Amino acid sequence: MDNFTHSLAGWALGQAGLKSKSRKGLAALILGANMPDIDVFFGWVPWAPLATHRGFTHGIGGILLMPALLAGLLWLLDRWHVSRGKPFPSGLPMHVPWLVALCYIGALTHPLLDLQTTYSVQLLSPFSTLWFHTETLFIIDVWLWSALAFAIWMSRRRQGRGEADWIKPAMVGLAAAGAYVALNGAISLNARAILLRSLPPGRAPDVIIAGEQPVLFWRRDLIWREKGAFGRASYDPFRSFTHVADIQPMVPDNMRDPLVRRAVQADPGIAAFMRWSFMPYAVIKREACQAEVSVGDARFGIQMGRGPLRRVVTLPLDGPECGPHRTN
Repeated sequence: MDNFTHSLAGWALGQAGLKSKSRKGLAALILGANMPDIDVFFGWVPWAPLATHRGFTHGIGGILLMPALLAGLLWLLDRWHVSRGKPFPSGLPMHVPWLVALCYIGALTHPLLDLQTTYSVQLLSPFSTLWFHTETLFIIDVWLWSALAFAIWMSRRRQGRGEADWIKPAMVGLAAAGAYVALNGAISLNARAILLRSLPPGRAPDVIIAGEQPVLFWRRDLIWREKGAFGRASYDPFRSFTHVADIQPMVPDNMRDPLVRRAVQADPGIAAFMRWSFMPYAVIKREACQAEVSVGDARFGIQMGRGPLRRVVTLPLDGPECGPHRTN
């Protein structure tokens, strides 16, 4: 998910009452909710687009280590504020155990939200490089933004008026967000089940993805891999609750072409991409003495190698007119 959503999640938890547990509590929740994305500033990104960065900092290892460091930094900042002798507007005491707990709570929301998208998370890193996803939310979800932002605004408004039940709007907003995620999960599961029933007998896809659409959250772009090829379809419960539509012919993924293996060996970026992608495909354009190999991920469209999530390498070819690996 985007960092605005992560910030809203931490903020909503704070407005639900957790920020009152300790001084710097709200900062702990919001900063903790964004902290796993610190990996974009280091060399851990396996491929240029930031969509592929969710490794160590989003897994067990990072979630165990980083919140404790954040709590230490916030405690030092608090000590510095105390040394200046200025009063704290919140009037809250510093409660170190709660400060540490809030950093962990905020940090946990990050992989849990990222898990809902098709971009996947290495939850077991560094012990495993497996990628996990649940296909329930688009990476930028305006409905989730709206629900959480409105809940936070209502909660702060009540708090500013001194009303005793100021935490209630945030709690309702968080419950609504949870119900929204569950609804989307049910739509994805239903779309996958209908697709399986729609395929001819004997067809057994290796992988099925029910990708969400922006704004129109009830729609799904279905894509599946089967015997070295990809199929596509769409699902809209308002169009038909029991049938998928727009089933397209299978498209070969070309991953068994020897040029793809050469591309992986020639370009570290493609090798890193292959460690992330579980639905890779290649588009190969051969010319007289060279070939252009474009590698992408079918989760984000099969568009003849075009699009932001792709990697391209040009390889020399042998031939009577080219000589050994001579490039024009």
